[in-house]
Amino acid sequence: MREFAKFAGERHNLDLSDWETLYRWSIGDTGAFWADLAAFTEISWQDAPKGASYVAPPSGKMRGARWFPGATLNFAQNMIPRAGLQEVIVSHAEGGRRRFLYASELREQVAACQASLLAAGVGKGDRVCGILANTQEAIVAMLATASLGAVWASCSPDFGEQAVIDRFGQIAPKVLFATTRYVYGGKSFDCRAKVRAVARRLEGRGHVVWVDHLGSASRDVVEASMADSLPVAREVSWQDWVNPGSDAHQPEALRFEPCAFDDPLYILFSSGTTGVPKCIVHSVGGTLLQHKKEILLHCDLGQRGVARFEAHHEPSSRLLFFTTCGWMMWNWMASALACGAGIVLYDGSPVAPDASVLWGIVERERVTAFGLSPKFVASCKAAGIRPRQQFGLKGLKWVLSTGAPLLADHYEWLYSEAGKDLHVASISGGTDIVSCFMLGNPMRDVRIGEIQGPGLGMAIDCRDEAGNSVRGQRGELVCTKPFVSMPVGFWNDPSGEKYAKAYFTHFGKGSEVWRHGDFVEFTKHGGVIVHGRSDATLNPGGVRIGTAEIYRVVERIEGVADSVAVAVDRGDGEEIALLVKVAPGKEWDKAFEDTIRQMIRKELSPRHVPSVIARTGDIPYTRSGKKMEIAVAQMLRGEPVANLSSVANPESVDAVAATRDVIFKKRMEAR
Repeated sequence: MREFAKFAGERHNLDLSDWETLYRWSIGDTGAFWADLAAFTEISWQDAPKGASYVAPPSGKMRGARWFPGATLNFAQNMIPRAGLQEVIVSHAEGGRRRFLYASELREQVAACQASLLAAGVGKGDRVCGILANTQEAIVAMLATASLGAVWASCSPDFGEQAVIDRFGQIAPKVLFATTRYVYGGKSFDCRAKVRAVARRLEGRGHVVWVDHLGSASRDVVEASMADSLPVAREVSWQDWVNPGSDAHQPEALRFEPCAFDDPLYILFSSGTTGVPKCIVHSVGGTLLQHKKEILLHCDLGQRGVARFEAHHEPSSRLLFFTTCGWMMWNWMASALACGAGIVLYDGSPVAPDASVLWGIVERERVTAFGLSPKFVASCKAAGIRPRQQFGLKGLKWVLSTGAPLLADHYEWLYSEAGKDLHVASISGGTDIVSCFMLGNPMRDVRIGEIQGPGLGMAIDCRDEAGNSVRGQRGELVCTKPFVSMPVGFWNDPSGEKYAKAYFTHFGKGSEVWRHGDFVEFTKHGGVIVHGRSDATLNPGGVRIGTAEIYRVVERIEGVADSVAVAVDRGDGEEIALLVKVAPGKEWDKAFEDTIRQMIRKELSPRHVPSVIARTGDIPYTRSGKKMEIAVAQMLRGEPVANLSSVANPESVDAVAATRDVIFKKRMEAR
């Protein structure tokens, strides 16, 4: 970050050594900032930018900006090391062995995969999809797709058939990569029947490529009975797909298709909690440049240019982010390769056989930055894990957390048990921008309970319901100026109407601002507190309350394993219902309920105290680790949940539904 401040300052004869000055310049001179960032991070262009790097949109608009017009580049070319014997990708899987790819092997496998994609008729703009575990094969398939200018989309193999169809059925992939089986929580799951059922329903599909990352002794994973075989698609194993000697084609020298800065690279999907998931299209250049900014500058990982690995040397940094191929953090993590950092992949349960498994991998692989979630931190704390004492964690410098607000209690545990010298960075953004609005900052102090601040070039603000900018009070998170990782648009939305409605119409007509859907507060320190999703904001007595502030109190209470707060309409206004998952061995009684109420009243206010508190066996989460507050509210009202396939733990649905009568009875008694 300091190197970049010096670099940009010298180019413009400015003193940008102070963070506030640097940030104000980055949002004030949009074109200069992104152009300087591209130069500093050494983006590898095919046709270098000429003229203006930024053409502003029409007055009053955020949509319609043009970035680096006339320039061309290729995402994969910026990601793949040129040569070397470093382990640039290390794969761990529950129930599997440790595997790795040297830099030279990664290039060879991408070339072989690219040759097979070409033989299958894949070209620029075509879609290639993966139902894949988080393994090195997923990275190779994505890079080979991007090398041809084709578009990649993926989900994890625990998605149900309809959930996959809801996503991939909208974009008609030509090739489908699929995991044969995976292990989670000590149980093995066979995916072949589900994948074949999906493949029969997909338009445009021509090949299914089977990946067995757990190490089958043979290539018979593609064999099936006549009833299961696919009448149109050709099924092939990963080994045959990337084997240079198989079939009639040989992998040619790796080629990189020229792409415009705003050509499509990824299609990511919204969670689907309110209907069929939206297909959000992200660009080649915007994704690359934004990710390099966040990983290099805000996380201080890697090196500036395309990875230039030397034989027998380890990467300067390694990133392990616990994620699946169905979450945008997988795409973000993969971009560490473009920064000269290695990546460590893990597929399986983060708490099997116990909650120390990932910490052990962090130490073994000399991980520099470890990405996790608040839920994982809570699990480690409850299990009595002491990672620094158990493993040493000599190479760990950063802990990155996202998926939900990182509570003060989580910060305290990380600094106490994982290392007082760590940089703990809560980061927040989303699938919508495939990146972050707010994240860590090496130039600023960490304050417990706050995200350190905005990303460079991200002109974020907090607005009240009238659209006025506010500080020190809660409001909507907005962004007021264009940024490179804004979506290209939505798939099958030629007029842009769905895209506009999703982000730009909340405050009515006039000048556009991006409304993100987070309920936030900007602090006097320049930090940000996320109070939850604004579409799940509670409003008892006309006072807006963020769910996260309730969780910050409740989930510190001994005996509380998890909780979810929702609004229940009582006819003349809203009241708060709180569902609590109790820790094993804790007795549920009136005294425990009273303790919860007293703590909320003492640390927050009387308005925050729920009208009803009830016990539940489990709480629904999305597959990216977010509490499904809207779905819980729908269940408690007896309404159908729009898309149950987006629930990561389906058994929780019955658990919540079982509380409905209890809550109704308690509400009647309270009246």
